[in-house]
Parts: sequence; structure tokens; C-alpha cells
Amino acid sequence: MHLVLLADTHVPRRARDLPAPVWSAIEAADVVVHAGDWVSVELYEALSRRSRRLVGCHGNNDGPELHRLLPRVARVELAGIRLTVVHETGQATGRERRCDAEHPDVDVLVFGHSHIPWDTVSPSGMRLLNPGSPTDRRRQPFATFMTASVHDGALGDVELHRIQRSDR
Repeated sequence: MHLVLLADTHVPRRARDLPAPVWSAIEAADVVVHAGDWVSVELYEALSRRSRRLVGCHGNNDGPELHRLLPRVARVELAGIRLTVVHETGQATGRERRCDAEHPDVDVLVFGHSHIPWDTVSPSGMRLLNPGSPTDRRRQPFATFMTASVHDGALGDVELHRIQRSDR
């Protein structure tokens, strides 16, 4: 099973649309996971149409309509992996232990908000992933998103993809 992980797309505030490599990855994926700050219902609808399966939550920049469409925390089982999606996890210091306490019985936690890519493992063994932002790099050197795969009940092949200026 092939996954695309996104967060903080901020369309149309930070970009008119997602970069072409992101759309290509979405169309090739079995599941697209979005960790909030979509900003527009139009992007949510476009992702829903172009994804085989879409799992997401709302973020702090999402308005009332997106709050009605999406949960604050989304939970799903994908080929034996217990995956949770949430927008904010708080400050980086202590994140792994805090997420263990807040999200027990989770194998993978996908989050956003900071626009800073993150890939760590908590003391309980939970994988924490922040794909960054494909449209708003803020102080990061590149705009980013992630892909991953699930094989035999295990997460693997996690890759951070950089968006080049020519792709935006």
C-alpha cells in the first residue's frame, strides 16, 4: 500500500494549487493522508476526487465548513497499521513522550502545523511524521511532502520529497 502524506497546503492563500509532483504522487497513491490547514473546501473536494482514499483532519487555519467536514483527530487502520492524523502536537521539546500519552495504541502519528519536516520514533515505538508543507516552506530550505508504504503490517520506505522552485 502506497501513502502520500501532506500537511499545511494553505491553498489558495500560499499557492494557487498544489505543485504538479504532488498531484502526480496523489494520483499514484492508494491513500492520501492530510494533517490539516487545507484552508479551502475546494482543495478538500479536489483531493477527494483525485485520491483513491483520503484520510484527514482539520487544522487551525481551516474555517467552519472544513471543521464540519473533517475531525480534529482522524484514526484509521491501514493494512494492519494503526494511523492517527492530527494537526498540532505542541512544541518539539517533549513531543515523543507527550504523543505517547495523548495517542496510546497508535503505530504512526502524522501531524503538521510547524511546516518543519519531522521523522522520529517515540519511547513506545510510535512513528511520528510531519511532511512539512508542499506550498509554504516558511524558514525551511524546501517545500516538502512525504511518501511511505505499508507492507505486511509495517510502515516502510518513508521518503521526504523536496519541491523544486520550477515545480511550484
